[in-house]
Amino acid sequence: MAQKFKRVLLKLSGESLMGDKEFGIAQPMLEHYAQEIKKIVDQQIEIAVVIGGGNIFRGLDAKLSGIERVTGDYMGMLATVINGLALQSSLENLGVFTRLISAIGMDKIAEPYIRRRAIRHLEKKRVLIFVAGTGSPYFTTDSAAALRASEISADVILKGTRVDGVYTADPEKDPTATKYHTVSFQEVISGGLNIMDMTAFTMCQENDMPIIVFDINKPSNLLRIIQGEHIGTLVQG
Repeated sequence: MAQKFKRVLLKLSGESLMGDKEFGIAQPMLEHYAQEIKKIVDQQIEIAVVIGGGNIFRGLDAKLSGIERVTGDYMGMLATVINGLALQSSLENLGVFTRLISAIGMDKIAEPYIRRRAIRHLEKKRVLIFVAGTGSPYFTTDSAAALRASEISADVILKGTRVDGVYTADPEKDPTATKYHTVSFQEVISGGLNIMDMTAFTMCQENDMPIIVFDINKPSNLLRIIQGEHIGTLVQG
């Protein structure tokens, strides 16, 4: 089957790493994601990953702890670095070459983000793991995914979730919800469908960056998308 994409950005939530745990990193989930990424690396696909930190700390929840928003957002960025290091370790255990790239300077463990260098790493088939979001408070890791995907000229954003696409309502709460196979940016906005935060979504719309929302937990879904199968929901146009 012909490959549909050559360079992709995979967006993973921090919560996806929890598995059945209430917080932290579940080793089986970490190994699953590493194996899924390796499958497409073996197909010579260039891949960058943006990972969230919600399994450790969410900046938006900081107010409940009496922590101001900006400080809470920086704490969330540091949580993504922990997740990025864990994913890097799992990938390298499988023999995959990686680069951890941070939007916040921390030269002991990660490279700074330099666009041309990042693209060169991709050309050399190294997996990029972007951490620390955009490096600025008030922006989510969805925004970081939209920004980095545009900067590295990715073909698509692959948003891995627990559900197999975009529905008319939350399928985990509403059994009558129906799935979209394709949907336009405007339909998502007018329908109030929750895919990404509005800042990230608008950036994708303005840069004509398609998004595929799919179930990352089903084995080989990522590879099947790369090979051109219609998995999940395609958001474009």
